[in-house]
Amino acid sequence: MYWQEEIDEQQFVVPDRVIDLMFQIDCPTLPVDHAWPLSREIRRTLHWFGENPYEGLHSIHGADSGNGWERPQASDDLLYLSRRVKLILRLPRERVEPAQALSGNILDLDGHRMAVGQSKVRNLGMTNFLYSRYVVGPQSASEDQFITWAVQELTALGVSCKKILCGKSCRLSTGEQQLETRSLMVANLSFQDAVTLQESGIGPHRSMGCGLFVPQKSF
Repeated sequence: MYWQEEIDEQQFVVPDRVIDLMFQIDCPTLPVDHAWPLSREIRRTLHWFGENPYEGLHSIHGADSGNGWERPQASDDLLYLSRRVKLILRLPRERVEPAQALSGNILDLDGHRMAVGQSKVRNLGMTNFLYSRYVVGPQSASEDQFITWAVQELTALGVSCKKILCGKSCRLSTGEQQLETRSLMVANLSFQDAVTLQESGIGPHRSMGCGLFVPQKSF
């Protein structure tokens, strides 16, 4: 006889193998396309950052543009940041203490000054819906080709794919080249699969904020 018990998701507890470390920052403005200089500056202090596939950087997203209607889109447009905005690193638990060395540093992001303050830990989300703003897959791929690749990546992680929505494309600079990225939403996940995807991400360039997933409230 084969008997597989249903997982009681009401009893599910999010593990803390990988966490988000949130730093207070003082940074009035940033370019929309800031991932590369921010990652570069972090590595000046945290030389190990980005070596582990479970390490990543959440891109910073400020308030809407000055007219109050929409967020600026051009790469050299400026984001205007409030003091509520945080610098967030996704890290294995054992990297939390070494990462504290970032506090007290002044980062120079191509002329934009970011003072890094104290930090606190946030566990990954317990959710059925995840979203990544920037995912680097096959370059110059069609939407269907990108989704096929994403399904293969998720399957390789052991994540059961039920609903996937590919969003708009965006280009990010690495300092030497332009990366084509797409947003991706994955829905109807089990809590365990959602944790697995948040811990692992998909695709390269995690240290630039690509392939990292965060909770999305609705599909």
